[in-house]
Amino acid sequence: MQIISIIYNLLWGDLFFIPLPNGTSIGISLLVLILIPSGIYFTVKTKFLPIRMFPEMIKISIEKSETKNGAISGLQALIVSTATRVGMGNMVGVVAAISVGGPGSVFWMWITSLIGASTAFVEATLAQIYKQKDTIYGGFRGGPAYYMHSFFAKGKKKSILAILFALSGLICWAGISQVISNSVSSSFKSAFNISPIVSTTVLVLFSAFIIFKKNITVKVLDIIVPIMAVFYFGIAVFVIIKNINILPSVIVTIFEEAFGLKQVVAGGFGAVLMNGVKRGLFSNEAGSGSAPCAAAAADVSHPAKAGLFQAFGVIIDTIVICTCTAMIMLLAPSDLLSGLVGMELLQTAMNYHFGYIGVVFTAISLWLFSFSTFLGILFYARPNIAYLFGDKKIFQISYNIFALIMLFIGGLATYTFVWDLGDIGVGLMTIFNMIALIPLSNQAIKSLYDYSSNKN
Repeated sequence: MQIISIIYNLLWGDLFFIPLPNGTSIGISLLVLILIPSGIYFTVKTKFLPIRMFPEMIKISIEKSETKNGAISGLQALIVSTATRVGMGNMVGVVAAISVGGPGSVFWMWITSLIGASTAFVEATLAQIYKQKDTIYGGFRGGPAYYMHSFFAKGKKKSILAILFALSGLICWAGISQVISNSVSSSFKSAFNISPIVSTTVLVLFSAFIIFKKNITVKVLDIIVPIMAVFYFGIAVFVIIKNINILPSVIVTIFEEAFGLKQVVAGGFGAVLMNGVKRGLFSNEAGSGSAPCAAAAADVSHPAKAGLFQAFGVIIDTIVICTCTAMIMLLAPSDLLSGLVGMELLQTAMNYHFGYIGVVFTAISLWLFSFSTFLGILFYARPNIAYLFGDKKIFQISYNIFALIMLFIGGLATYTFVWDLGDIGVGLMTIFNMIALIPLSNQAIKSLYDYSSNKN
């Protein structure tokens, strides 16, 4: 735990401080220093893609697509990536951000997602450009390890940077596996007084049943993700309508605490900004290199389409679903939630809005979100395992077993520890990914211009 704490502070701790009024300051971490400026750069280079191309994102999401040779469609790749985005980050991540940084953190999550959508476009488009045939599962595979290899290997069998990324990814997804079961076990303990060992065991057994059945993962996600996302959105809309009279004051509070003098004077502005940005990055994953592992598997007519799908996924994740969780919490009385952290905070808010059935709904939703997230991260792991160890199914099976073990351990581990482990994995992946992403980004930009000039 001490080693994890040291690495976590190196990645997410304060590198330097920007002074603020009244002698306070805001600390800037390494990951924020890398992702925010590069995201702004990509946003400008793509001519503000999240806004300009939003209608096109909607269009390609509803158009009919055909695939062949075991490949998945662009929409299915979006669903796989959405399974991991619209999951733990949207419920547990938003709860963590508001617990520490307050309502103002929500605004910075929004800003992070708009910037991150352009980054997501670039990395997903590059994943499409450098994808390969998948000889194990059929269709295609790829991701950052593959475009890193093309750029850095220079005729060698392996690229050191690609190896480091793939290993970091496997560490990250093992950490996220722990976050998943830890949140589920605490939620079921609160809702049903079920022992963590019981809820965790059921989650592990059910996950094992799906992941060891050939080519069923994407089919399961095709069913679960749209249903749970729409249903969760519907619940949030109901809460908003029910509390429409106080909605304006909540929105005002979000903006006031995002920029407000109260936080600056109190020295809490840094917590508001950094927790919003950090949890936003963890939720939408833009720049981390995770989603490109799904984008590369898509059979699309143009590489830029895969990029647009993933940019749309970032918007769905943070602007829509994360806001749903935030509104459920912020439309409950603040004194009721005072002093609470973790899933207890969200469940208390749901109990206020819906009574005990709200607590039950939260536990079930979290279970489904967690289950889909676990399936999604194992899909991400496939191309990275193949890059490291080659086309041998035994290595795929071995990692699946390892991830299931981590899923079990996480259900019994502490809240802070498992979050830090997940953050470390995301941080390392992001650093290695951005080293390749920035010099290769012009290829993605050219692909966007080609798509824009030739689309019907």
